[in-house]
Amino acid sequence: MSSALEATHLTKVIGDRTIVDDVSFALQPGEVFGFLGPNGAGKTTTIRMLVGLIKPTHGSVTVCGYDVRRQFEEAMRCIGCIVENPDLYRFMTGRENLEHFARMLGVPASEITRVAALVNLDHRLDQRVGTYSLGMRQRLGIAQAMLGNPRVLILDEPANGLDPAGIREIRELIRGLAAERGMAVFVSSHLLAEIELIADRVAIIHKGKILRSGPVSELISSQRMMEIKVGDVARASAILSGEGVELTTSDDLIFAAIDEPAAPPLIAALTQGGVDVFHARRRVQSLEEMFLEATGGESVD
Repeated sequence: MSSALEATHLTKVIGDRTIVDDVSFALQPGEVFGFLGPNGAGKTTTIRMLVGLIKPTHGSVTVCGYDVRRQFEEAMRCIGCIVENPDLYRFMTGRENLEHFARMLGVPASEITRVAALVNLDHRLDQRVGTYSLGMRQRLGIAQAMLGNPRVLILDEPANGLDPAGIREIRELIRGLAAERGMAVFVSSHLLAEIELIADRVAIIHKGKILRSGPVSELISSQRMMEIKVGDVARASAILSGEGVELTTSDDLIFAAIDEPAAPPLIAALTQGGVDVFHARRRVQSLEEMFLEATGGESVD
């Protein structure tokens, strides 16, 4: 399958600072790609290079097979983009906003009805944007980005400032666009739990470099760890340490650095040693835990 967007060895040097350092990734049609990183990691600079707002010092970006540097107009026709809060005229209606941007893009007015229906705003399209909730404004911004039927949607903090209901609406909209419309959706966000729910794959950027990338399910299940709840942590720790198991403890829990198949004989050793075992289960690392581990504990922007 041809990539909808591909960044190859992207590097941006400003003065004596390397802001983005040899970053490569690709988006496939129909997938949601999460882009994560602490404040100052290079996320925004990368996005600006993806959409041609700044030129990379080295490397290239192709969108739908078009090189952003050499075939800018063709590449940009394939992209819809909003960065944080979309630029909307609050004194105008939703329809008037979309008509304005449709004229700028040279797309027919029929597009307005289509994109409004996709984001479930057709019933509020003739009301002033100033009366919209933040979630509705975000959906209108996504509708604006989808004028012209782009194949790639780039969203920077699409759920920024939304309440839980608004976040769920945006999540369902993005997943629907990817699954039902076959769009490639690039999402930069600081809401790690939300990215874990929404993204098929993620890349973590830190100090300009990609530290980890891959399918979310693989990244968060890569940790070797069993969680064992016991009645006597001190005694259980002594028994497991005697078996050569690396472990940490928290209250009545033991976190043992073992694979799941290694658990039964160790549980048998605990029970034979007089330790009550209440449960033993594989502990799956959350995306947030994996992120903090990868970045040395730095929080997301």
